[in-house]
Amino acid sequence: MDRWQAMQAFVRVVESGSFVAAAERLGISTSSLSRLIAELEQHLGARLLNRTTRRLSLTESGQSYYERCVALLAELAEAEALVGQSAAQPRGTIRLTCSYNMAEQRVAPAIATFAERYPDVNFELVVSDRVVDIVEEGFDLAVRVGQVGAESLVARRLGSMQLVLAAAPAYIARHGALAVPQDLARHNALTYAYAVTPRLWRFTGPDGSVHDVRVTGSLHANSGDALLAAALAGLGVVNEPDFMLDAALTAGRLQRLLPDHTGQGGEIWAVYPSRRHLSLKVRLFVDHVAQAFGTGAVPGAAGSFTR
Repeated sequence: MDRWQAMQAFVRVVESGSFVAAAERLGISTSSLSRLIAELEQHLGARLLNRTTRRLSLTESGQSYYERCVALLAELAEAEALVGQSAAQPRGTIRLTCSYNMAEQRVAPAIATFAERYPDVNFELVVSDRVVDIVEEGFDLAVRVGQVGAESLVARRLGSMQLVLAAAPAYIARHGALAVPQDLARHNALTYAYAVTPRLWRFTGPDGSVHDVRVTGSLHANSGDALLAAALAGLGVVNEPDFMLDAALTAGRLQRLLPDHTGQGGEIWAVYPSRRHLSLKVRLFVDHVAQAFGTGAVPGAAGSFTR
């Protein structure tokens, strides 16, 4: 049995919804196709399809195998296109993960423009503020701020960010502005659960002095968007990435605090398991995102700040 041929036949059966339609597309007899699928099931030791006189449906094993077959066949097509110097149109699915704020502010717009250029590429975006193990969980790519993760991962620098201290004008009117970082001790700090030190905020003064301030507050959350919404409602002070606060600061809905002090910063990275076997679609998307972020590849490891 030719396993590649069997995989292609199986995918065609699933996509066509019947053995007759799939056999016509493949140019073989229905009996030959049925025998090929039976041999594949025997080889795998699992039933892939539930067959009735009226319809076909995937078993649980069949669904998982179908998804992997589609991905593998797309990778094979890309490899053949690359060798044949006709790789202008990548295809397949990119499994991508990033944080909530990065998804909304940066990644989703990049996906939209990439999909317009390469309509045969689909995306499966998993949004999470935890550091996902992209190898263990089968992701092609992650966009991260700060630490890259495991040493086995490859990272390409996309840009940088800076934490900005801000609060709503109504909150400042009630509680007063800050003169020095230590004034945060008497303010309601809205803290982010996935920061390296959620309740210890660091600032660098105009003279280069470093100020570590321990903060407390009524809201501790694992969502930067939730903290931003609470700050806009006047609940307290946030210490959030500049790209999250820019629109609200420009509109006057938030006011920057301690503008002469600099918050912690971090590099933004595209992270993937291996450069050696990076597929065409992922390589092109990383290039696209890097261009969207306005930077090229920069060697080196990420800093210690994680967002």
